[in-house]
Amino acid sequence: MTTETKTLPRPEKSGLLPINGLNYYYAVYGKGEPLLLLHGGLGTTDMFAPILPKLAENRTVIGVDLQGHGRTALGDRPFTLEAVGDDMADIVKALGHDKVDVMGYSLGGGVAFRMAVQHPEAVRRLVLVSTGYAQDGFYSEMRAMQKQMSPGMADMMKGTPMYKSYMAVAPRPQDFPKLLDALGNHMRRDYDYSADVAKLKMPVMLAYGDSDMYRPEHEIMFYQMLGGGLKDAGWMRENMSQNRLAILPNRTHYDVFFAPELTAAALPFLNGETRVKTWDEVVSETE
Repeated sequence: MTTETKTLPRPEKSGLLPINGLNYYYAVYGKGEPLLLLHGGLGTTDMFAPILPKLAENRTVIGVDLQGHGRTALGDRPFTLEAVGDDMADIVKALGHDKVDVMGYSLGGGVAFRMAVQHPEAVRRLVLVSTGYAQDGFYSEMRAMQKQMSPGMADMMKGTPMYKSYMAVAPRPQDFPKLLDALGNHMRRDYDYSADVAKLKMPVMLAYGDSDMYRPEHEIMFYQMLGGGLKDAGWMRENMSQNRLAILPNRTHYDVFFAPELTAAALPFLNGETRVKTWDEVVSETE
């Protein structure tokens, strides 16, 4: 399954919202509890085409093209996770929601993290897919590659899905080099949000591919900083954290965001389904 072979269903509604000097494109799918869905860098909400119909079966899914991505023009403001996190909270309010669940992948996960830290009252549950809390979570060779992102890479990227999808919908296709420059400046920042992790009081799920671009020890540290993985859960699950960690087998950073296993793990968490049968109950059913 590839993202190129899947297209999104027709949205219930879509349009542009003027938010903090930018015109954000949004699209709404399905009906039910609201879920804000945030895509990865150099992508659009269309990246989620293989899994979005499943997410929208019983939910109102709000897809937003992030600053400079897809149908949202870059504008003149620098790209920062903090500013875009604020924008997402304002978008949610503009669409009439006081509180939403949020699921973000990669760059969108960073935006979701900042939104939840800066506007905790607006986030009910949070799913961070292939997302870290600090720049040193990446493998060192990945950090070196990220820091090289610049406008000069535009020609090299012309055959990639990112370039093609941008050119297909961007309001200013000529801004692609400027987007690379903005993201390069963002990735050259040596950020560390470890002090903010404790501010995430809502239930949080972390999800990664087992062959992700984040170091496994960073993923585990993130989970432990959230209060998970510190002790045995106990016979009656009395020591269970409210937070979850999902490591999806045979998945990488570049295909985890459309994995069916991701929705299978995330939806029960988003729906607040924590009850599982005990061994006693399972045994009793077979007697």
